[in-house]
Amino acid sequence: MHSAPPRRPGGRLAPAAVALAFWVTMAGTTVPTPLYPLYQQAFGFSTFTVTVVFAVYALGVVAGLLALGRLSDQIGRRPVLLAALLLAAAAAGLFEAADSLPWLLAARVLSGFGAALVTGAATAALLDLAPPERRLRAQTLALAANMGGLAGGTLLAGGLAEWAGSPLRLPWTVTLVLTGAALLGLLAVPETVPAELRAASRFRLRLQPLRVPPAIRADFLRAALAGGAGFAVTGVLTAVSGLFLATVLHLHHHALTGLVVALAFLSTAVGQLLVRILPPARALPPACAGLVLAAGLVAGALLGGTLAPLLLGACVNGLATGTAIGTGLGTINGGVAPQQRGETVSAFFAVLFTMLSLPVIGVGVLVRVTDLRTGGVAFSAVVALLALVIAAGLVRRPRGARQAPTTRPERA
Repeated sequence: MHSAPPRRPGGRLAPAAVALAFWVTMAGTTVPTPLYPLYQQAFGFSTFTVTVVFAVYALGVVAGLLALGRLSDQIGRRPVLLAALLLAAAAAGLFEAADSLPWLLAARVLSGFGAALVTGAATAALLDLAPPERRLRAQTLALAANMGGLAGGTLLAGGLAEWAGSPLRLPWTVTLVLTGAALLGLLAVPETVPAELRAASRFRLRLQPLRVPPAIRADFLRAALAGGAGFAVTGVLTAVSGLFLATVLHLHHHALTGLVVALAFLSTAVGQLLVRILPPARALPPACAGLVLAAGLVAGALLGGTLAPLLLGACVNGLATGTAIGTGLGTINGGVAPQQRGETVSAFFAVLFTMLSLPVIGVGVLVRVTDLRTGGVAFSAVVALLALVIAAGLVRRPRGARQAPTTRPERA
């Protein structure tokens, strides 16, 4: 008789509970997206201020990654998941009680810290809970929870703001209820970091250095810049889509704003899945081409005042961004020693989220001195130029140069 394979700790409920915690925390970060025009009207601030409110979230993520990126390895997955959910609940509470701009800024910073904590802890927990032959399935579940949460938050808030009452309160009440359910779900999640490892680790709150091994530095930089360019477009869509739809297209529809941003995030997930079937060395050039096309579509939507190019541009940009991110992570997984992967991944996402935040503020400055259409078109041109520069660098590499070896994920 064949003995049954050993059961993983936590049974079947544990991965679902971790995925729910991941989904809820990330959803809370995009709930404000369709609500920005309402906040702008209620509190009387400018489009530039909207971009600042969005950008402080990304800066919070970067700070959290640098200071707390290895926390779940040191104190365990469950405490970090708990902390992320409590931060998400605190952010939702601040948003619900907000009556001025400082409340929004504080809530966005807390959201950023929560996202930084949950991304590493939840992904690691899902991999810990999966048997070796199902690691690919665990990675896919983590991707679905991450991008699905980002898309779900904006769809949820857009729908509630459009078809239910109290648009600046009800979405946060629902978010708090979902967060409470996720907190209860943690009861089904066992700690997967062995007690002896936690006891041996000494937690110190310090900034994690951004180190990239020289062997993959060039490929890392290309993938990070391409993914960062796509993230910048996604950030601008997240911050000002509602304002664009209302002021340029005269479409005062919160659910439509949620749809535009949700398409970008869902397409990013698809792009990351595409990397699993594309040859690693050939994935980045089409990503750069996609970024140029997406920038052209967004610029066309702004100049022509039409919706279709904006929707298509969000999808194309997401596919290109996901492909670049997947390429960068594949480079890290295949070309970096296991003991260095954590800090290299943190460096990769620090670059991405920095490029998510700073260009958004730049667009806000352009909009302040010109208008939304001019600022958006100028930004699209810069993104297209950056993608072309990256593509030119790929073409000009010496023939002997090869991308760092990447590891194909094992089959589920």
